[in-house]
Amino acid sequence: MKKQTIFVRAAAALIFALTASPAFAQSGNNLETIHHPNYDKSLFMPFSPAIKVKSGKLLWLAGGTALPVYHDHPHKREQIMQFMPNDLEAQTRRTMDGIMETLKAAGASPKDVVHVFIFRTRPRMGDIGRSSAVVNSYFAPFNHKPTTTNMAVLELGEPEQLVEIQVVAVVD
Repeated sequence: MKKQTIFVRAAAALIFALTASPAFAQSGNNLETIHHPNYDKSLFMPFSPAIKVKSGKLLWLAGGTALPVYHDHPHKREQIMQFMPNDLEAQTRRTMDGIMETLKAAGASPKDVVHVFIFRTRPRMGDIGRSSAVVNSYFAPFNHKPTTTNMAVLELGEPEQLVEIQVVAVVD
């Protein structure tokens, strides 16, 4: 990922955090990251092995895609063609943008996310790293690594769809 893109993502996440509601600023306090005793801290782990929910209520987000959160059903071909380019990273970014909007609407932040399910289709070598890097860029400014499941599946809702992401968070 280009340094300029990483900077833009970090700046966007900071603006997102600073413009949210007061409850938003208190986020992440319901969760405790769990590590094994004596784990090797020199290893880069893009996710946490476990997160304990200490308090709060579960918030389940619907599976998100590169389509806008609110879109026509059944899907319209022109929307699919507009929002689902044959580019895994672009679809993942658009999907995560929608997820961030939904978290904000619920009074939550990326720090409140317990688990991220990433479903990819038409897998190619390196896709897991590319999709994970995009997803992780949304959590990195918050120094948060939710637990993650990243898998390849046979197909998703539309032939052009390369990724679907579902998130579980904890809110007060």
